[in-house]
Amino acid sequence: MLDYKAYEECFNAGDDDELVRRFFHDDVTFSGGTRDYTGKDELIAFLRWAHDGVREVMRPQMVLQDESHVFAEVDMDFHATKERPEFPFGHLRPGDRVTVKFFVTYLVRDGKVAQLKSMTWPPGKGVTNIPRLGPHPSQVAAFHAYVAAFGNADFERFTAFYNEDVVLQLGPAYPPLHGPEGIAGFYRPMFARVREQLAIHSVEASDTAITLDATTRFTAIADAPDFVIRPLAKGDYVEGRVLVDYALRDGRISKITVRRNGEMTMHRNGE
Repeated sequence: MLDYKAYEECFNAGDDDELVRRFFHDDVTFSGGTRDYTGKDELIAFLRWAHDGVREVMRPQMVLQDESHVFAEVDMDFHATKERPEFPFGHLRPGDRVTVKFFVTYLVRDGKVAQLKSMTWPPGKGVTNIPRLGPHPSQVAAFHAYVAAFGNADFERFTAFYNEDVVLQLGPAYPPLHGPEGIAGFYRPMFARVREQLAIHSVEASDTAITLDATTRFTAIADAPDFVIRPLAKGDYVEGRVLVDYALRDGRISKITVRRNGEMTMHRNGE
């Protein structure tokens, strides 16, 4: 019998190679309606394409199984960290989430999947939803999508993760910023010349808080002689380690506190 709980946990860890190695036969066949694949290599190639910049997280709603068969109704959350205009369930941009209901049957042989068939309803039809941020793998994936939207300077998408009374505290040298528009108003002129990207090292999440350990990099896309950290010419960047605490309420961010974790390092264009 297939250990479906272990399958779900492995799937949601995001390691497609490990998923296929542990849970699928070498001669597995997969049919997704318009797509048919045979063997592990074709399945892995499909999954790598489907998950390029998109984190897929399953939330099973019903699972029926016997020794040789599994039927599952699954709400699948897709979280984008890069733009995917050709994505099967619609054009996705960093920060987007789409949820699709899947109906999946598995033919099981010796505890592994020999045949997989799936069909879907239209995106958003009949699905359940969970709070946007929190400890569930889908909520952690949503946080990564938030970071990607922030780095993409997509104000509409990254501010959608905030509560209306959100407060951002960048440090003792800066006054607190209030509300989604207050935060966006601070970053708009900065992002016109300097973009901030976060390289994530670790994320710890609960229902009420997220702690982020990351390296932040500020890159000048135009000359920025008055940049708050230090003057930057186009192509220069400055980076350093930061710890960021996010307080959550109802699955959205209510407070952000940023702490430097070491000195910022300057890198000149071409160096």
